[in-house]
Amino acid sequence: MAHFSADDNIPRLLRTCARDNPAHVFCRSGDETVTYAALNTRVNRLAAGFDAAGVRAGDRVAVMLEHHIDHALTFFALCKGGAVQVPVNVHLKGAALTHVLTHSDPAFVVADLSFRAALAPILQARPALRVIWRGSGEEGELAFERLADNPSDAEPAVRSDDSDLRAILYTSGTTGPAKGVQMSDRMYRAAALGASWIGSITPGSVLHFWDPIYHVFGSEVLVMALMQPITLAFVPRFSASRFWQEVALYQATHLHFVGGVLQLLLKQPPSEDDRGHSIKVAWGGGAPVEVWKAFQARFGVPVREGYGMTETSSFSLINLDDTVGSVGKAVDYFDVEIAGDDGQTLPPGSVGEIRVREREPGTITTGYFRQPEKTAETLRDGWLYTGDLGRQDEAGHFFFLGRKKDSLRRRGENISAWEVENVVNEHPSVEESALIGVVNEFEDEDLKLFVKLKPGGAPLIPADFVAWCETRMAKFQVPRFIALVDEFPKTPTQRIQKQLLSKRTDDCWDGQKR
Repeated sequence: MAHFSADDNIPRLLRTCARDNPAHVFCRSGDETVTYAALNTRVNRLAAGFDAAGVRAGDRVAVMLEHHIDHALTFFALCKGGAVQVPVNVHLKGAALTHVLTHSDPAFVVADLSFRAALAPILQARPALRVIWRGSGEEGELAFERLADNPSDAEPAVRSDDSDLRAILYTSGTTGPAKGVQMSDRMYRAAALGASWIGSITPGSVLHFWDPIYHVFGSEVLVMALMQPITLAFVPRFSASRFWQEVALYQATHLHFVGGVLQLLLKQPPSEDDRGHSIKVAWGGGAPVEVWKAFQARFGVPVREGYGMTETSSFSLINLDDTVGSVGKAVDYFDVEIAGDDGQTLPPGSVGEIRVREREPGTITTGYFRQPEKTAETLRDGWLYTGDLGRQDEAGHFFFLGRKKDSLRRRGENISAWEVENVVNEHPSVEESALIGVVNEFEDEDLKLFVKLKPGGAPLIPADFVAWCETRMAKFQVPRFIALVDEFPKTPTQRIQKQLLSKRTDDCWDGQKR
């Protein structure tokens, strides 16, 4: 069964929604409500404004906007105008921001005025780069509000296609500069479809929408809201303390989680309203088993875990049968396997690299923008090699085991840092941890664990902590060296930069000397 048509595309979806279901509420934000009809009109006006400012089909346009309705309008207006957007993480600054805006070489930037200081050094170095400021810009500057108020609401004359390049989305890594994933129109629609499957999202669903649009897991939701009549409840950012009030205000039915979202909600004081809510499903990625179980038990909400990456149109694996701890099985338009270092498929139970292959063309990126070497490393023999470790059980369920580059070898045993860190993070004194390999006095690899303690929590006695670990993991997984840190060096997307952690063994507690 084909899930995608060459005749379909995002601009066409929006036009069809406005024509066939004009009164449906696309989104709400506070007191503001936007219907399909109003959305299409406002998008067309903004597209006309962009065109009047000189934005042309094929131009790359960097977008550095906070989470608000104008960001959604910008996303769709650039699609309709045929421009290629470069979503910019709003937390970027300095070298990381310079890299994205230099490597992508955009013709325009659309930015909230609050980012003027962060952008100033780049604009000074690149005076030809034109900025459309959202907010009260200075005299003579391009103003978003003025462009959005263009008198023409006619459909742009640009022809849209299923294979159009819609975005270059930079994904930050822990070992090198961010790579620009090229995302087509079909990839965005595939991302939206996979998300709707894992979340059991159906017509009438109301999504608590905090998801940053500069990430694929935010922009896919915008497209999903055109593929079926659902409503997005825009909130500026995720707030654990305000979450349940926001759910009640909008009668939201779905929660999207990444990273520590579920953990943050579990840390909120218990309430008699813990089960008096409208949420039907929590879907996303990054739910450790104990958190998964605790969340379902406390809030009565099923957790749907999945796995994917921007390069594979977001989700490639989704868990729909409640197998706790699993990231599920392959979506219909992908084949997913576990492969060894020799490129051969491994049998169930074996640990290897997760790789993904298209069953429908156009659902995997064609490569990284202006990085043919990185593209060749990732796309080989018809497969996309994710760089992640996993295993598959006899029933076909996949389990994520962390980054391949984050795999350690000690005394002949392969160790997943992700697995060890997940156990360690369950310790009552630990807020966050990171495991690396270090060279010991025998010139062999050993394990060094960095631990950040919870604020105001009990102190950590390393010997007692290691004894706690020994009851919960294999002997070869137990760290020898323990280092306490106040903060971790992180990327703008909050990934720990392990390459910056000390590999010394004389600046920490040593289990061999206890």
